[in-house]
Amino acid sequence: MTAVAVLASAAPLTAGSVAAPVVISGRSSSRSMSLTPSAQRYTGYAAVAAATTPTNPGVFAPDPALHLLRRATFGPRPSDIASIRRDGIDAWLSRQLNPGRIADPLGDSAWSMFPLASATPAQVRAQTAAYSWDAMIATAMATLGRQIFSTRQLYEQVADVFANHLHVAIPAEGWDTSSSYIGDVIRPFAMGRYRDMLLAAMRHPAMLLFLNNDVSTKAMVNENLGRELLELHTVGLGGGYTEAEVVQSAKVLTGRTITDGAFSYNSDAHWTGPLAVMGWSSPNATAAGGLAVGDSYLAYVANHPATARNIARKLAVRFVSDQPPTALIDRMAQSYLAHDTDIRAVLDTLFRSPEFWASVGQKSRRPLDDLVGAARVLDMLPGPKAADVLVTIQTLYWVVRDNGHAPLGWDPPNGYPDVAAAWNNAGSLVNRFTMHRALVNQWWGGMAQAGPTQLVPVTPGMTAGQWVDALSLRLLGQPMAPAHRDAVLSFAQVTAGSPVANALWQAWGAVPLLFDSPYYQLR
Repeated sequence: MTAVAVLASAAPLTAGSVAAPVVISGRSSSRSMSLTPSAQRYTGYAAVAAATTPTNPGVFAPDPALHLLRRATFGPRPSDIASIRRDGIDAWLSRQLNPGRIADPLGDSAWSMFPLASATPAQVRAQTAAYSWDAMIATAMATLGRQIFSTRQLYEQVADVFANHLHVAIPAEGWDTSSSYIGDVIRPFAMGRYRDMLLAAMRHPAMLLFLNNDVSTKAMVNENLGRELLELHTVGLGGGYTEAEVVQSAKVLTGRTITDGAFSYNSDAHWTGPLAVMGWSSPNATAAGGLAVGDSYLAYVANHPATARNIARKLAVRFVSDQPPTALIDRMAQSYLAHDTDIRAVLDTLFRSPEFWASVGQKSRRPLDDLVGAARVLDMLPGPKAADVLVTIQTLYWVVRDNGHAPLGWDPPNGYPDVAAAWNNAGSLVNRFTMHRALVNQWWGGMAQAGPTQLVPVTPGMTAGQWVDALSLRLLGQPMAPAHRDAVLSFAQVTAGSPVANALWQAWGAVPLLFDSPYYQLR
């Protein structure tokens, strides 16, 4: 059996199974116990973590701090691990939930390398050729740069969730408007109120163009945006609306259009007359008042209980498991409604839940998570030449795009899938294995990072087994099981007791095996 096969056999490369009921230590030893409201009595994140037993940890050692880092970051840098060990879970997570208080010089620098990523539609029109993809691709590349280098990792994760939830594909038709959509709609509200994000989206030219509302008029109502507003953006496919209410929803939004790349409201195009959707209604008597009627409708559906569950479920799928427990979704939805659609309050409920701390190993990396996470775990930092850093970020964008997961790049309006079954196929995994070798061995240059033989110090008398153990601790946060460590050593054609020098010549191939393994691929 090959080293890769041995490592792959350590745990299944899927993470979509339903989590078993949570065990609260000191209260019951039975895995069949139901989660009771008393489980919510803990006031600190670390206290919940300490009282919770993971249901199916697989290859992972018991370490709540590492579990949090695997979920709340794309991948932990050594500085992330040092920070959470020094300050504790509560302090680290509290900072991440307040990203405005965290300096982000490297993330800011990466974003600034792509000036068109912050351009207004007017600036894009002035600086690029008509229908050029330059601004759209710059925005996607800048997003990737932020994800790799930002110290605000939880914020980047949440921004990615909502960029896929209120999705506008990049690249797409909005050559001049898509950049400002990310900067004006998604990022400002990712840790704010969802209602505000939704209202901003439904006035943004990129969304109106992407879902054809720019051509929806009282004479010819286009149902696309009105339908996706219900099906994707708010109450969800099972939210209880009817086909007739889809038409009503589309009529509410008529008149919202685009003029010279900017949002405008054309009252002449607005459908007038009584409207009713899922308990909301309006006489909608005048065309001039149609924009305000639409905002009233959007605020109503943003605060709908079905929307609360839809948003709660999206966040739970990202941070807990592919099929998160219903009880957790219920509590997160309650927080959403009780805190006026505040996303940060929903996240606070999630991270205070035993379900989160019990979910060790129940998520799987997607291609983007894999690339960004590996770059961070290797502590890839910008090199001395900004031009070379720019080229490397550009190259990494095309690498992950070739694997079907470029930032913001999903073509349909439902955003990238966030479950293992959509990504864990043989072709994707082989491409990712190749990517690991490229990252470890610095094929693309431009960045500062330790080479495969410099990741851990080699001390006098160190054996190959000790070196792999130290390497595992550095890259995975824990040692591998002896059989899995021996698989890596087998690839290097040495035994655990061999002098480490005999293994270093194979470090270029042995080190990537750690990223190929379930210790990294599962989260």
